[in-house]
Formats: sequence, structure tokens, C-alpha cells
Amino acid sequence: MKKDYYEILGISKGADAAAIKKAYRKKAIEFHPDKNPGDKTAEEKFKEAAEAYEVLGDPAKKQKYDQYGHQAFDGSGGFGGHGGMNMDDIFSQFGDIFGGGFGGFGGGSRGPQRVKGSNLRIKVKLTLEEIANGVEKKVKVKRKVQAPGVTYKTCSTCNGQGQVMRVTNTILGRMQSATTCPACGGSGQILDRKPSEADAQGMIVEDETVSIKIPAGVVDGMQLKVSGKGNDAPGNSVPGDLIVAIEELEHEFLKREGENLHYDLYVSFPEAILGVSKDIEAVNGKVRIKLEEGIQSGKILRLKGKGIPNINGYGNGDLLVHVNVWTPKELNKEQRQFFEKNLTDDNFIPSPEKSDKSFFEKVKDMFS
Repeated sequence: MKKDYYEILGISKGADAAAIKKAYRKKAIEFHPDKNPGDKTAEEKFKEAAEAYEVLGDPAKKQKYDQYGHQAFDGSGGFGGHGGMNMDDIFSQFGDIFGGGFGGFGGGSRGPQRVKGSNLRIKVKLTLEEIANGVEKKVKVKRKVQAPGVTYKTCSTCNGQGQVMRVTNTILGRMQSATTCPACGGSGQILDRKPSEADAQGMIVEDETVSIKIPAGVVDGMQLKVSGKGNDAPGNSVPGDLIVAIEELEHEFLKREGENLHYDLYVSFPEAILGVSKDIEAVNGKVRIKLEEGIQSGKILRLKGKGIPNINGYGNGDLLVHVNVWTPKELNKEQRQFFEKNLTDDNFIPSPEKSDKSFFEKVKDMFS
């Protein structure tokens, strides 16, 4: 089980942006590779802190994490995590935390980097039925790819190393660090020849149909990652990723609350008095239920396992059927006489039993 991001940084949920940044800086300095050469445990803790700050340092991501926890980013098995992060990613994203003073491992001995292309972002709209069952969607995306006939040559700025050296003053003293070459972006190569239709980086835009497998139980606003389906980058590069944002479409009858579903069932006076069978709309088709004689308005019937699957595979939520006895607004003469005659009849005088819960007790039960 993944550790809580607040626990990793040693802060409380109420910490503000400044406290989060300060806590990350403290952890990153403690476990920085330059202070812990060859220490794999320190390296993992350094990556953990970077992953935690990547989420908590972003207000939008922090809000999703506070609401859904880890499943908002990696619960479906298709999201990122520190296991997929490398030191170049961390230093490029969060180098400003250290005032530009920290670089990578080994003083620049790593050589050219495989530059990663930029990510693409799309939104996919899903019905409640698709969310409940999981679905495979095919979408058309416009990707930048390397044009045919493009050639590259060794970068003269870094002599193909992908890095240039610099010495900086940091809180740990003077440190020599390697930074990404500004001329080639770290690839060690620059553009030599390109066809006329290519852009300045030797790229063209092509349409590609991408298949996206969406697991059951996703929530509105959740993001999935399809690796390698973003833009290409020039030279010795790897493609970026396709980031898929989930948008949940409103259902005509069902209302979602986490993994539970709510359904308003309206019944007539005769139906409530006599008891009937009714068909209930569910995400996997209709479900027939039997209403007992004399059922009261406000009664909640719980259909176990008829809700939304848990995204981590921990079973399904429930379908909660809210019974509403419909009161007619107009009566004919005969109907009015019947009710006037029974206005004071003992059978029509409200007499709730102790087992009949109040509205507030029912609401409390729903959230317990």
C-alpha cells in the first residue's frame, strides 16, 4: 500500500502552500543524491518526496488527492508514480525549490539523455453504465511525429554529451552540477536536414486512432495515462504520454455518490397501501423489487451490490431506492368524498412505530 503523501513530507492536511514547499525542500535536501552517494534507500525517499510534492504542491491535484486519495492518480494501474520518475524529471520540475543549486548524479557522467516528448491531453465523456462496467474507447488524436527523411548531427555546444557543467553556491557549499544542454535539450543532437513540410524541429502532425481501456469505477475528474501516445521529441527521444481526463455524464434517473447509487421511486397511494412489484432502473438493466403493504414515504430500500464497482477491486457499492408516495393534486367528487369520509378514521391517522426512523436517522444511516 502506498504511503500517505502528507506522511511522506511530515505535515498535516491543513498545511498551506508555503509549509508544503518548506517540508519538501527539507526532505529533498536530507535525501539528495549528492549527500547520499550510492544510497538506494535515500534515492527512493528522494523520489517519494518529489512525488508527494508533485501532487500536494499543485492546488488542483491536492484537491483531488484530499477527496479520493491515491486512486485519483494511480488507482487504476494506468497512472504515474515515483517508480516511473527519474532524476532528470525531478530536477527539471522542482530545481527551483533549491534555488537552482542542485543537479543530477555523478557530476554529468550520464551522457546524452533520451528526451521525452510533450504530453497530450484529452477529455473522454462516459455514461454511468460505461463507468460501472468499464469500457474501451477509441479516440483520434493529433500527434507530433518525426518527419520522414529528417537527419541529425552531434551538438557542438555539449559535444554530444547532452549536458553542460556549472558550479553554483548552495546551502551545502559550492557544488558542481550538470545541467541540460540548452542547444539540444539534452539529446546530444541537433537538426541537420528536414523536409519542407516539417517544422523547425523536424516534426509533422499526424492523426492517430488510440485505443483507451478505461477500468470500471473511475470518477469524474480522474486522469488516466496512456504511455507513449503523446508527442514525439526530436533526435534520440521517447514519445510523451496521452493524459485522459474523465468526465461523467449525468444519468436520467440515477444519482451517484461515491460507489453508491440513488434512485427516486414514486408510488401512488393505492400502490403504497396494497404493496406492488416495481421495476427499478439500474446500471446493468432493470431490477424488480417488491414493495410491502403499507410502505411509508421516505422508506429507503438498499439493493446490495447494485452500485458502482470499487476501482481497486473491493466489491460494488449499493443501489439505494428512495420511496416517495405521490399525493394527487386533483380529485373527482367520488374520490374526495371517500377521503373526507375517512379523514378521522383510525386507519388513516399517522401512527409511526418506534422502528420507523426519522428522516435525519435515515440520512445518518446512508453515510455510516
